[in-house]
Amino acid sequence: MMRTVFGALRVVRFGHIVKRFQYECLRAERACLFTVLCVNIVQAFLYEVHSMGMTMSEKILAVHAGRDTVSPGQLIEAHLDMTLANDITAPIAIQEFRKLGVNSVWDNSRIALVPDHFTPNKDIKSAEQAKYLRDFAGEMQIINYFEVGKMGIEHALLPEQGLVLPGDLMIGADSHTCTYGALGAFSTGVGSTDLACAMATGKSWFKVPGSLKIVLKNRCRKWVGGKDIILKIIGDIGVDGARYMAMEFAGDGIASLSMDSRFTIANMAIEAGAKNGIFPVDTRTEAYVQESMKSGRRSDRYRIFESDADAEYEKTIEYDLGTIEPQVAFPHLPENTKNISDINEIRIDQVVIGSCTNGRLEDLRTAAAVLKGNTVASHVRCLIFPATQNIYLQALREGLIETFVEAGAVVSTPTCGPCLGGHLGILARGEKAVSTTNRNFVGRMGHRESEVYLASPAVAAASAVTGVISSPDAVVK
Repeated sequence: MMRTVFGALRVVRFGHIVKRFQYECLRAERACLFTVLCVNIVQAFLYEVHSMGMTMSEKILAVHAGRDTVSPGQLIEAHLDMTLANDITAPIAIQEFRKLGVNSVWDNSRIALVPDHFTPNKDIKSAEQAKYLRDFAGEMQIINYFEVGKMGIEHALLPEQGLVLPGDLMIGADSHTCTYGALGAFSTGVGSTDLACAMATGKSWFKVPGSLKIVLKNRCRKWVGGKDIILKIIGDIGVDGARYMAMEFAGDGIASLSMDSRFTIANMAIEAGAKNGIFPVDTRTEAYVQESMKSGRRSDRYRIFESDADAEYEKTIEYDLGTIEPQVAFPHLPENTKNISDINEIRIDQVVIGSCTNGRLEDLRTAAAVLKGNTVASHVRCLIFPATQNIYLQALREGLIETFVEAGAVVSTPTCGPCLGGHLGILARGEKAVSTTNRNFVGRMGHRESEVYLASPAVAAASAVTGVISSPDAVVK
């Protein structure tokens, strides 16, 4: 408790007074009741005096915690709007849920279960995991359970199905749950045990994060999108540059970014160590939300939050989008980024286009624009994974799938597959892959002596054609 109060006091930054108060509280710690009383009184006073505005993330947490205000470092318990688990994380959560001794979930319409990592089942063990998930969904009458044939990669599927709305507070047992910040929601990944408690109570605890403000200006040049922007940022600040902070995006450059690009950027906030990524809600966001709500899975009214002009940030950084060129993250960290113009020929063996990061319709259109009229190099395997069934269908209607097949690529059902070294694209020793996924850790996509280079769909498709890491300008004239 004392640490929590001290964290809040440090944020208030009353300097000398705060330090003196901390010292006196520590001296009085033996007098427990007196200390608690003093802490409560002074904390209430300081919150009243410290009338600084709040960020989007702080406002969402405050409302869901039933508080007027929160400050970075504060521990709160908050009500949730949605929870999520997949075929890897849900079985552990279900086991812990059973130990709680409850007979039902808090709300069977507010839990999403998506078997997407090892499905379609790659072996007996993954089949048993999926069955365990399926049986629980049936027992608890989970409405938002998505079976193979109706599913998609979770972080593309939930926004598409209108299951996450602006102003929501959501947790998921998967680190890339931060994707939904593109909709102006506070969403973050948790462990399976935390999810078990959330499935039972509809609540979870949070340590309020500080915020890193990232101002995006102007417009992107050709072939540059969300993946390049977030790789550039991570390359600059490092994989721990936003550790336990909210990465809040702002600036006039946002207006020119598609929702697909925003999802990509928010998705990889975790790769900078952030608690969450979050975008302001604009007309483009609302148009997307209105369309997704036609699914009828959520009918409640959403709330839009905006950061106050006097909100406090840990740091503010700015980017001119027009100066960013296609980026490639070299093994074995997303921060090892290089401009495409600085890369010499690196021969590759495989290309993966898809995942929760870059398997959306815009990504497939971009890849098709590069592959159209070209052929995948003879020594390269090009694998394409539409992120949801709806995206797959639309790609069929637009002729994108035909373009991929004619170019010599393989198109798969929606699945995480090779992203986590699961199936359908494992790398052998010494092989190199260009991938639109979000992580390139040692052994991430197969053998520990393989290498993964992270890039956008445009760079990935161009590299598939040339057989070396390439700019799309080298293929599309």
